[in-house]
Amino acid sequence: MNMDKRLAGDKIGFVGLGNMGRAMARHLHEAGAEVIVWNRSAAPAEAAAALGMRRAESLSALAREVGEGVVCLNLTTTDVVREVAFGSGGLVEGLGEKALIIDFGTTGVPETREFARRLAWVDAPVSGGQVGAEAASLTIMAGGSEADYQRALPLFQVLGQRSTHLGPSGAGQVTKLANQLIVAQTIDAVAQALRLAELSGVNPALVREALLGGFAESRILNLHGDRMVRRDFTPGGRSALQLKDVRLICELAESLGFHSPTLANCRAQWETFVEEQGHGDKDHSGLFMMYDSR
Repeated sequence: MNMDKRLAGDKIGFVGLGNMGRAMARHLHEAGAEVIVWNRSAAPAEAAAALGMRRAESLSALAREVGEGVVCLNLTTTDVVREVAFGSGGLVEGLGEKALIIDFGTTGVPETREFARRLAWVDAPVSGGQVGAEAASLTIMAGGSEADYQRALPLFQVLGQRSTHLGPSGAGQVTKLANQLIVAQTIDAVAQALRLAELSGVNPALVREALLGGFAESRILNLHGDRMVRRDFTPGGRSALQLKDVRLICELAESLGFHSPTLANCRAQWETFVEEQGHGDKDHSGLFMMYDSR
């Protein structure tokens, strides 16, 4: 029986019950919080209600219920975050003055700073994927005031193994984009390496095993390399979202006057895979498919 009651007495709203959000909301509920959920499609919200969470009929109703409390967002794009928080019928219509928004998604940096001027806001994108969300082992990269970070910290301690306060609003998103740059290009490198081995007549599964423990070891080689060897691209992290993140990286780089041919090539690769080849719903390890016919 789960006796974790670290958040007992807290009232927390949770918006966005995708592959990661549903697990995160469940962990908060299991830690004793009263969790009120809203999701655009009904089934995930109904599943959360079946576990003992409460389902709000609308975003503004959720906001009124939470009042001066905390609302967590786990949404796909910057535009969706803006609509949910500030659009007609959005959270801003019901939240109290002392309410705090925690944005766990990957959202544009300038937009995040804009949002934080309008509401108490912590940008807290995460790394670890669906596996990390299920295991409550996420790495959390946070931006915002020290006071708001401290208020969010008990939730972070339930959801992840490590959280870092990186500075003011937007700093968490900058760090997540740095993470996603490494992820996007490493997936491509691992895909090329395993396919090159395979074309050379060497078993790619054995190549992957041989490289684990060496200087090329990474979680991507371990987890996504295994998916590539098995050619199992059932979505955990969808490629369409990887492309979205790469585009945010490029927008940030352009705004700073930072130019990189490898970043430009990275964007072209993901655009080809997602938009030209139509694989946006494949797991991002599926980039391997671009080399499978070569």
